[in-house]
Amino acid sequence: MDKYDIGLIGLAVMGENLVLNMENHGFGVAVFNRTTSKVTRFIEGRASGKNIKGCYSIEELVANLKRPRRVMLMVKAGEAVDAFIEKIIPHLEKGDIIIDGGNSHFPDTIRRTKYLEEKGLLFIGTGVSGGEEGALNGPSLMPGGSPDAWPHVKDIFQGIAAKVADGSPCCEWVGSDGAGHFVKMVHNGIEYGDMQMISEAYYLMQNVLGLSYDEMHDVFAEWNKGELDSYLIEITRDIMAKKDEETGKYMLDVIMDRAGQKGTGKWTSQAALDLGIPAQTVAEAVFARAMSAIKEERVEASKQLHGPKGQLDGDKNEFIEMIRKALYASKICSYAQGYQMMRAAADEYGWDLHFGEIALMWRGGCIIRAQFLGKIKEAFDKKPDLPNLLLDTYFKHIIEENQTAWRAVVAKSVELGIPVPAFSSAISYYDGYRRERLSANLLQAQRDYFGAHTYERVDKPRGEWFHTNWTGHGGTTASSTYDA
Repeated sequence: MDKYDIGLIGLAVMGENLVLNMENHGFGVAVFNRTTSKVTRFIEGRASGKNIKGCYSIEELVANLKRPRRVMLMVKAGEAVDAFIEKIIPHLEKGDIIIDGGNSHFPDTIRRTKYLEEKGLLFIGTGVSGGEEGALNGPSLMPGGSPDAWPHVKDIFQGIAAKVADGSPCCEWVGSDGAGHFVKMVHNGIEYGDMQMISEAYYLMQNVLGLSYDEMHDVFAEWNKGELDSYLIEITRDIMAKKDEETGKYMLDVIMDRAGQKGTGKWTSQAALDLGIPAQTVAEAVFARAMSAIKEERVEASKQLHGPKGQLDGDKNEFIEMIRKALYASKICSYAQGYQMMRAAADEYGWDLHFGEIALMWRGGCIIRAQFLGKIKEAFDKKPDLPNLLLDTYFKHIIEENQTAWRAVVAKSVELGIPVPAFSSAISYYDGYRRERLSANLLQAQRDYFGAHTYERVDKPRGEWFHTNWTGHGGTTASSTYDA
C-alpha cells in the first residue's frame, strides 16, 4: 500500500484548499474530518481523481502516512486543537510531527510544543495567511515550534507557499515554540491597522471631498500603481466599483458600518501591553471596530451630540494627494510598531527572529502583501539590529517628505469632526518616538507623590531609584518600582 506524504484533519474551505494545493505540487495527502460525510463529499467532488486518500478515522489516517508521520490540523483554535492532539498522540511514534495551521494564540503553541516534545513527538504551529485563495494558490506560511521538525516539512511548506518575483517562497522557519504563531498574530495586527487606515482614507474622500464611488475607484486604482501597491488597496479599488445585484446600489451603501473581529487584533494589543511596546495604531484599529459595533448607540448619539460639519474648500486633487501621503506615513509607523513588538518578543522568549526574512514571507500570498515590504527587507538586510524602521534611511526620508501633508490631513479631520483614530495615533507615535524628553517626568512625580513609587534622576546613573517626601510628613519608605 502506498503511503502518503502528509495527513490533514479539518475539511473546511481552508483545509480543502491546502490539500488541493499540496496535491497540485506533487504531494500525496490523506484527509480526515470529524464529520465523515465531508470526507466522502470531498473525495467524490473536488478531490476526485487526485492523489488524495479519504480516511474515516484518525487511526486510518495515521496508518496511511510515511514516517516520520506528519499530521496537520486545520481546525478551530482553542480547545478543538488540544482535543485532536490528545486523539492523535496514541497513534504516533517518537519523532512524528503534529502541525497546527490554525490561528492559535502563541502561548498555546509554546505550551503544546513543550508538552509534545516531552512525549518524544515534534510540534509545529504555523501561521497561514492569504485566505481561501491563498490556501489554494499559494499562502504565506510562518512556521515555528520544534526545530527538528522543520527539515521534514520544509519541502512541502515551501512548495505550496506563494513565490515572489525571483522565485523565493513566502515561507521560512521563524523560530522555536510559539514564534510562528506570534509572527502571524503581529501580521494580523498590522492587517487591522492597514484596513482601518484605508477605511479612514475612504471616509475622508467621501465626507470631506464628496467624491463618488466611481471617483474613489479611480483614486485607489491610481494609488495601486505606486508606493501603496498592495493587496488591500487592490481589493478596495474593486469594492468601490461593485454594485448590489438586488438593489442596484453601490455595495458600500448597503453594507452596515458595523465591523466584526476574530480576536487576533486584540491579542496583538494585549501582547504589546505585556511587552511594554507602544503599538497604539493597532490598538486604535481594534477600538475603531469596537466603536463601530455600538451602532444603535451611535444612531441615537447622532441626534443629540453635535460637532462641526462641512467639506473642504480647496483643490480636491491636492487633498487626495495629501491623504495618500498620510496613509503611507501612517502605514510605515504601523509596521514599525509591529517590528518593535517582534524584536521585544524575540528578547523575551529567546527567539532568533530574522526580520528581513519575515518581510519576505509577507511579500506574497498574505493579506498585507505590499510592494513596500521589499523596502523593509532591504532595511534589515543593511542593518539586522535596526531598532526601529523609522531610523532606516529610506523610511526616514519618506516620513520627512510626507509629514507636512500628514499633519494637515489629521488637523483638517479634527477641524471638520471626522474620526481618524489610526492616522492620529500613528502621528502621535512618530512624534513621541522623535522627542528626546516627554511628559512622563510629571507622571513619575505624581506616582511618587501618591504611592511612593520612586523615580530615576537625569543627573544620576540609570537604574538608581529615588523617593521624595513631597508633603513633609510622608516619611522615607518607598513602594516597589515598576519600569515599563
